[in-house]
Formats: sequence, C-alpha cells, structure tokens
Amino acid sequence: MFIKHSTIEKKPFLLLVLIIITISIGGLVEIVPLYTVETTIERVEGVRPYTPLEQMGRNIYVREGCYLCHSQMIRPFRDEVERYGHYSLAAESMYDHPFQWGSKRTGPDLARVGGKYSNEWHVAHMVDPRSVVPESIMPTYPFMTRDLDVDDVQAHLETLRMVGVPYSDEMVASAVADLATQADPEADHDGLLARYPKAVVGDFDGDPARVTELDALIAYMQMLGTLVDFADVDPSSLEQ
Repeated sequence: MFIKHSTIEKKPFLLLVLIIITISIGGLVEIVPLYTVETTIERVEGVRPYTPLEQMGRNIYVREGCYLCHSQMIRPFRDEVERYGHYSLAAESMYDHPFQWGSKRTGPDLARVGGKYSNEWHVAHMVDPRSVVPESIMPTYPFMTRDLDVDDVQAHLETLRMVGVPYSDEMVASAVADLATQADPEADHDGLLARYPKAVVGDFDGDPARVTELDALIAYMQMLGTLVDFADVDPSSLEQ
C-alpha cells in the first residue's frame, strides 16, 4: 500500500489526476442528493408569516440589538431542552430576515418565551428590568412607550414577499388595519386570526388608546415558540 502511494507521489501528473477524481467524487456525494429533495427545511405544521404588529416588533427587537444577549436557538442538549423546551427547528425561522439563531447568551434564550410571562411583566421588564429581575444587567427601554411608526408597514411586507415570505395580496392590503386590530382588545379579530392563526390579540402595554413600540415588541415576544405543537412533531419526519 505504502509502496504504491510512494509511486503515485513521484508522478505529479498522476497525483493531480487522482486528486481531481477524489475531489469530484466527494463533491458529487454532497451535491447530488440536494437535487433529489424538495427542500432542506423540515416540514412542520403551524409556521406562518408574522402579523404586521409582530413584524414591527421584531424590527424593534433587531434594532435594539436584543439578539446580542438573547439567542433564539435551543440546542438539542438535555440541559437546554429541560430549561427552555423543545430544541429549535429550522422551519420556525424560515420567514426570519435575518434569523436570530446563535449561542451567545447574556440573558436566557427566548425561542420559547411566548406565553411564559404576562404582558404586564414584559412592560415592567422593558421599562425597568431590575424591578422584576434584581440581578439583571439589561439596559432600560422607557422610550418604547412612544407611538409605533406604521407608515412603512405595508411596504415592509411587500419587501419581505420579494424574498420569499408568502404574504398574500390580502395580507399586504390589510396590513395597517391588522396591526391596529391586533392591539385593540375591543376589535373584531376574526379576519386577523383567519390570516394569522394563533396570533395573540389584545392590549399589550396597558394603554389601549395607543399602539406603541411596546405593543409591537411584546406581541412579537408573546408568539415566540407558540406556533408549533411539538406533541404532533414526529422526529423521524424531520430527517426527510
């Protein structure tokens, strides 16, 4: 074996040909299977585009750099699953631009934070984190009580549709109305819930007369991890 290898190394042209053949075989083994599958993202029920209010809240989340201290990726390790819940699936972030995966955590992972705390808790935590978590080093965000800028929400959904998020014409046309409806506890939510199942509706910041940045941010956080019923997820199907 070693004698043959030594012979090959002494013949540069033969060595080059064999290297090319080896790399080609390796490349084909990795590339060809990708053409035989419809998608590399596992299929799970429940994942949908963000509501206009949730999307605006997500924009604020990214704007303020929340992802720098809070990942949204639960890794498939026992300690993480026991603390945070089911490990993260790629499908849950398929409409995220940009996605918030990562492992850097100064605070807890937020992939499953939806429904874990009340709206009132989130308001107190954003305005004065130490009031609910005394050891917190998180900055304060009292300015988020200002009115939410909704002028570009419709254009934002149209832009996201250009990169593959399946917003329908109806969703885009109803964007401003849906945003206001979700934050209004007295509104008729039937149309909104038909377009965006499992959307959390109602007053988020304690001031139903206004739609604020806190309304948007809390609406986004209250839906994180709530769309997929993991009791119905078959682990074997995620390998297809």
